[in-house]
Amino acid sequence: MATQTHTSSEDISVGLAQFIENCRWEDIPDVVRHEAKRSLLNYFAAALSACFDPTVERAAQVYARFSAAQQATVIGRGQRLDMLTAAALNTMMANVFDFDDTHIPTIIHPTAPVAPAVFALAQTRPLSGANLLLSFILGAEAECRIGQAVSPGHYSRGWHITSTCGVFGAAMATGKLLGLSTQQLVWALGSASAQASGLVETLGTMSKSVSMGNASRNGMLSAFLAQQDFDGPAQPLEGARGFLNVTADAPDCQSIVSELGTRWELLNNTYKPFPCGVVLNPVIEACLGLAKHPELLQQGLHALERIELHGHPLLRQRTDRPNVATGRESQVSAQHAVAVSLTRGKAGLAEFSDQAVADESLRALGRKVVFVEDASFAVEAATVKLHWAQGKSLVVAIDIARGARAKPLSDQELENKVRTLCEYGGSGCEPEALIQAVWAMDRATDVGQIMQLVAGKNK
Repeated sequence: MATQTHTSSEDISVGLAQFIENCRWEDIPDVVRHEAKRSLLNYFAAALSACFDPTVERAAQVYARFSAAQQATVIGRGQRLDMLTAAALNTMMANVFDFDDTHIPTIIHPTAPVAPAVFALAQTRPLSGANLLLSFILGAEAECRIGQAVSPGHYSRGWHITSTCGVFGAAMATGKLLGLSTQQLVWALGSASAQASGLVETLGTMSKSVSMGNASRNGMLSAFLAQQDFDGPAQPLEGARGFLNVTADAPDCQSIVSELGTRWELLNNTYKPFPCGVVLNPVIEACLGLAKHPELLQQGLHALERIELHGHPLLRQRTDRPNVATGRESQVSAQHAVAVSLTRGKAGLAEFSDQAVADESLRALGRKVVFVEDASFAVEAATVKLHWAQGKSLVVAIDIARGARAKPLSDQELENKVRTLCEYGGSGCEPEALIQAVWAMDRATDVGQIMQLVAGKNK
């Protein structure tokens, strides 16, 4: 059993690398194996929905100019590029609609940077499904634990945590598949730390996709360099000027290695019912409930004086974005999410599109949103209060949002998400075969063949 219970504060990078080298498929509990498959189902759903989104289209046009080979599938587009480029584009499309998974303790989207890396590598050599799942699980474990060590100050300082920590996940997952030694894995962490970047300022714009794609691409590159004994610092994570101390004021270094092999961060992963920032899930759920209420139908939206959002301070910090101009921006705008959910009684991809954002009536209703911060709220909770004249009001409180850890989407709901988002993306892929292949992938002898099911067509 590859477990580790104690590592000194000066051996964090080595301790993590040693665990990754030694961990075997037999060490992974069944519940973690199953959650990995759920994460990958959600990943393919999100990626297939966005394969022809303008962000992906423009990125693909530029990135393809520099592709060195046709090694790996770009999901849904009927296109093959080199491993690194395909991984970057597949990461972008998995995250572009903000419909990917979320590790609640850190708000990292674990799968988007890691899955594209391991699947790209699987198309260049025969790999079993069990080996790919193991590597994916370990990559996700690394990125989430490193994210925990720098949270919450890392994000508050303006670092986009999925991008900055995702590069470590991609490096460790790729390194595991390549059979790197502990020393080589530490060197891969070093090269990854030199490329860990991403800024919160880019949220709502296409630029966010650059750092997301780089997380997967540069993580793979770091592992390939380490395979050639391309060295790095002895303490890339915990060193005095290493990743943890540079990007956080008071990092919890020990959390990276405590209970390795017994506490699995993938079990803290969640999946979104709506294409938006995870802190908006309870707000949207409340608004969808309000949209059906007889009192709202009687009083009318036009007569509302204000809409109060009571929630964790992160709700305002991440989603106070009035007057958004694009669908991409609307994914992290409480003003738009509230207005469109109340008005249309729906909150799917069409409600967070450029067309929806262009509706001036939604923008006007969004201006009535007022935030009420309350640190006693969990991130998964929110209360929405509608106020009319003469003291009339209507309230819906969501204590645990659908999709949260305590109220997860079922396997069936994730399968339906694959079907819905596959159709939305227009790739022509057949979702049923993909769903079956993901559930059975631990028995696959050449798991790279799954990518044939999501190859799609070139428009």
